[in-house]
Amino acid sequence: MIQLNLTKPIAFFDLETTGVNVASDRIVEISILKIHVDGTKEIKTRRVNPTIPIPKITSEIHGIYDSDVANEPTFKNIAKNLAEFLFDCDLAGYNSNKFDVPILVEEFMRAEVDFDLKNRRLVDVQNIFHQMEQRTLRAAYKFYCGKDIVNAHSAEADIEATYEVFLAQLKKYDGVEFEDKKGNKSFPIKNDIKALHDFTNLNKNADLAGRIVFNDKGEEVFNFGKHTGKSVEKVLKDEPSYYSWMMNGDFPLFTKKVLTDIKLRMAFNR
Repeated sequence: MIQLNLTKPIAFFDLETTGVNVASDRIVEISILKIHVDGTKEIKTRRVNPTIPIPKITSEIHGIYDSDVANEPTFKNIAKNLAEFLFDCDLAGYNSNKFDVPILVEEFMRAEVDFDLKNRRLVDVQNIFHQMEQRTLRAAYKFYCGKDIVNAHSAEADIEATYEVFLAQLKKYDGVEFEDKKGNKSFPIKNDIKALHDFTNLNKNADLAGRIVFNDKGEEVFNFGKHTGKSVEKVLKDEPSYYSWMMNGDFPLFTKKVLTDIKLRMAFNR
C-alpha cells in the first residue's frame, strides 16, 4: 500500500446530515480518518444531535433516525475537541469541497469555534475520479479496488472506502497524462497533497458555496442571480442594499463572512 508523502497530517472525513442545504442542515454523524506524517492512522466516529428533526426520507438513506441521536451531544458540545483533533490537518473526502467542508465550517461558525481554512489544503477524491474517469463512491470503489462497499451510507464504511479509492488513484494515475478542456496537458496525479489540492479544486471560489468566485483577474465576482459575473465591489458600490439583502437572506454564514470582509476592505481602501 502506498504511503502518502505528507508534510502535515491529512484528515479524510465524511458527514451524514439532515439534508443537503449548507446553510440550514446539520450534521448527525461525522467520521474522520486521520493520517499522520509517519503513516499511522487514527479513526474517530461520532454521532451528533442536530437539534432539528431528521426528515424521514433522509433517515431512510443513511439509517440514522431522531431517536438514534436524541441523547448524543450537539455539535457545539464537541466543537472544541474536534477542532483540536483537526488542528493543522489538510482535509480530504469524497465530494468534500462542495458539501462536507462547507457544512463542517458552518457548524464550527455556529458553535463560535475558530476553524481557519487558510493554511489547509483540500483534496476532493471525487474530483480526481470525475476528471480522470468521469462517476458515485460505490462505482469508484468497484472500479479502483474491485470490491463492493459493505454497509454503504455508513459514514465509517464510506470514509474507509474513500481512503482506499484515493490510494488506488495515486497508483493508477502515476505518470498518466491529463488534458484539460483547453488542451493543456499535465501529469497532475502525484503523491503530493498540494498538487492534488490544485487539481481537485476545480472552481476558484472565494467562499465555500461558490456564490462568490474569483475571475481570471483574481477579482471576486458574483456567481449567481442577476449580478452573475459582476464585480462584488462594483455591485456593493452601485447597489449598497444588495449587501443587506444577502446578509438577511438564506445564504451560508461563511458566504456572508466573505461578503462582509470585502465590504470592510472597500471601506478601508477608500
